[in-house]
Amino acid sequence: MARQPRLTVAAYPHHVIQRGNDRQAIVRDDADREKMLTLLGEQAAIFKVAIHAYMIMDNHFHLLATPETDEGVPKLMQAVGRSYVRYFNLRHQRTGTLWEGRYRSNLIESERYLLACMVYIDLNPVRAGIVAQAADFKWSSHRHCIGQVSDKLVTPHALFWGLGNTPFAREAAYLELVHAGLAASEKDQLTKSALSGWAMGSPQFVQELQQSTPRRLLPAKAGRPFKKTE
Repeated sequence: MARQPRLTVAAYPHHVIQRGNDRQAIVRDDADREKMLTLLGEQAAIFKVAIHAYMIMDNHFHLLATPETDEGVPKLMQAVGRSYVRYFNLRHQRTGTLWEGRYRSNLIESERYLLACMVYIDLNPVRAGIVAQAADFKWSSHRHCIGQVSDKLVTPHALFWGLGNTPFAREAAYLELVHAGLAASEKDQLTKSALSGWAMGSPQFVQELQQSTPRRLLPAKAGRPFKKTE
């Protein structure tokens, strides 16, 4: 069965995951992480993609991003992927593929899931047992969102701005969301939706979004079509 084309629609947030081939490391040290972030910043500016959250883990990375055009996210990922692999192979004297096939992505309904997706991304190293708190992990957008550092890569979403009338109020409110965490069901839904590529939102949201693309937005119902008997 032919695989579905990726769903990419301008002005909607996309949760993107890119993994290393066979779960191998995509970064080996801080120089690699800095290079990845530099490339993301350069290419996001070129292709007009606003990055609201990111996470650079050892063997994969996450982005939460809104493109200005339908081609923004695919072009960003292609440019970063190719440039980074050339850099990584040359620096570490290796050859061959680095990525686990195509990147995974899905489109999410902002009002329901954007802040939850940011929390999900921030808590990756906590779930992995790498750190005790999200703020202890340097290679993510979390510290920017809680006011500990200033990160030029991050463009806050309007819903983040809506958390408070002042920077301190927004940062405190977001930190409270991260401390509260996510229910297991919500975490699983975010993971499955990103890996499957299906849109994540209310029935009304999906129905309205379907008008913007010919691509199917939800999985087909299981089972064979019902056949009428003569």
